[in-house]
Amino acid sequence: QVQLVESGGGLVQPGGSLRLSCAFSGFTLDFYAIGWFRQAPGMEREGVACIKGSGGNTVYADSVQGRFTISSDNAKNTVYLQMNSLKPEDKAVYYCAADPWSNCHLEDKEYDYWGQGTQVTVSS
Repeated sequence: QVQLVESGGGLVQPGGSLRLSCAFSGFTLDFYAIGWFRQAPGMEREGVACIKGSGGNTVYADSVQGRFTISSDNAKNTVYLQMNSLKPEDKAVYYCAADPWSNCHLEDKEYDYWGQGTQVTVSS
């Protein structure tokens, strides 16, 4: 059974950092892509970053390129999203999701399995 559980959200000041974690079970990164998505109130869900494979094939949205880093710890079955230089517009609920058998991408409708989300608030 595929499961994903996010953690690490919270309140941070602009310019600060947070690291989100996505603990997964029921599959391996060799065959599944894991993506991070976010959704702010009244906005459509947005793809943020994706990772697949032990070699760490990654994809980033332009809005976070250079500020966010996605990584994985296969021994812990966990994917991380390190978020630096956070901006107020990064405020959203962040979700991780898994897409079986696909290459890395940020098309949310293609992802079959989703976590419950974790809130990130960027405010002074």
